[in-house]
Amino acid sequence: MVSSTPEETFRRMIVLMLAKDMNAVADLWAPDGIAEFPFAAGSSPRVLRGREEVRAYLAHYPELMDMKEVAALTVRPTDQTDTVVVEWTATGRTVATSQPYRLDYIVVLTVRDGLIALFRDYWSPLSAAAAAGGLAGLIDSLERKDA
Repeated sequence: MVSSTPEETFRRMIVLMLAKDMNAVADLWAPDGIAEFPFAAGSSPRVLRGREEVRAYLAHYPELMDMKEVAALTVRPTDQTDTVVVEWTATGRTVATSQPYRLDYIVVLTVRDGLIALFRDYWSPLSAAAAAGGLAGLIDSLERKDA
């Protein structure tokens, strides 16, 4: 594989997500790459270990969210050349409701040999659930955990 910078890898991921090619998105992960979601809630996973777990997680994404555009994208370098911080905003429509959505993310991305070694995605589970039309289900799952 030709080596890519973290920014190039992230931008490639966005192009593939807009094309709804989730298999190709998963192929950007190293075989042992990790995706972390520190703010995940309810039934959403907090960690995916390896490319194939990422692939399974992404498989049905286009059936839930129809991402149309990246409305904003800022890549911030770090003191580690293999790591960047990306602030980005996705817009589109929720498939189930046809309602528009806008979701903001902050991603810390580490790339090794052109592949994603660590993808730490800070997103709001409440905003994502509201956009996907599943806010009531998220709230129910959170209440069951506290019971």
